[in-house]
Amino acid sequence: MARIKHIAISSQDPEKTATFFIDVFGLERIGKIERDDAQGYYLSDGNVNIAVLKYKDDSAAGEFGADYSGIHHIGFEVDNVAEADAKLKEYRALALDGNASLRKSRSNGGHDRNVGLRYEGPDGIMIDISQNGWVGTNGR
Repeated sequence: MARIKHIAISSQDPEKTATFFIDVFGLERIGKIERDDAQGYYLSDGNVNIAVLKYKDDSAAGEFGADYSGIHHIGFEVDNVAEADAKLKEYRALALDGNASLRKSRSNGGHDRNVGLRYEGPDGIMIDISQNGWVGTNGR
């Protein structure tokens, strides 16, 4: 069974957005992201990882573009990424290139936490799958 473990929010002001979730819902700031392609924070309630990201360019942001604000994608931790990939293909979910970090992880065998394989599901919803989970979750 898949478990929702990750939600990524694209924000033009990640500090303000992260502070909102920390102050209102008591989430914990568990990491800071400062990369060439994105900046922001990882937050967690101990079960779900929320990434609040400001993408620095359209190629890093993927299909939505760097100016987009809102839920960017939803991540599911799966027991077997190959089986989930086959099931997604069976349902004709479009595999997406994603950003540079996703491509790098795939070339390393896809074993990094916080990085998975990305697909477009029904209604254009971007879906991320990972067998290794995300930092701040109670997964493996």
